[in-house]
Amino acid sequence: MSIDKRAVIPLKAFLLGLFAILVIFQTLSIPGGLAHMAEVSPEDAHLRWPLTALGVFLILCIEIVIVSTWRLLTLVERDRIFSPAAFLWVDAIVWSIAIGWAVMVAALGYFAVVGEWDDPGMPFLLLLLAVGVTTVGLLMVVMRALLRQAAALRTEMEAVI
Repeated sequence: MSIDKRAVIPLKAFLLGLFAILVIFQTLSIPGGLAHMAEVSPEDAHLRWPLTALGVFLILCIEIVIVSTWRLLTLVERDRIFSPAAFLWVDAIVWSIAIGWAVMVAALGYFAVVGEWDDPGMPFLLLLLAVGVTTVGLLMVVMRALLRQAAALRTEMEAVI
């Protein structure tokens, strides 16, 4: 078994576990937690459905990244990572991160203006999340460029051979 397959199989197992946890979080934890928040803090009850939609949408973006990564790992297993199909999945990751980032930053901006922060921990946590997602998104843009260069080089090498 090659080193690629020894890494790909456990990575797929962890991606499957992460996906399952996200689905549970998306369908049970977020709606349930925000319903509880609306009961405990009636003055914040108007935020229940917008925050539920926001949370479900952002997790959907993460799920798209996971499915796309799974498909890329399958291409790695089949030694087809330099095929046109890989670019489709990498683009799906980049777009999912970009759209999720835009929605997250818009929500962060809204809550920064409207929110009443008793503790600076939450704004800093949201800022950390925004910087982290920005970093991952830019990293994926660089990785996409590297994949394009590697695919072009492989095509040239195959033409020479």
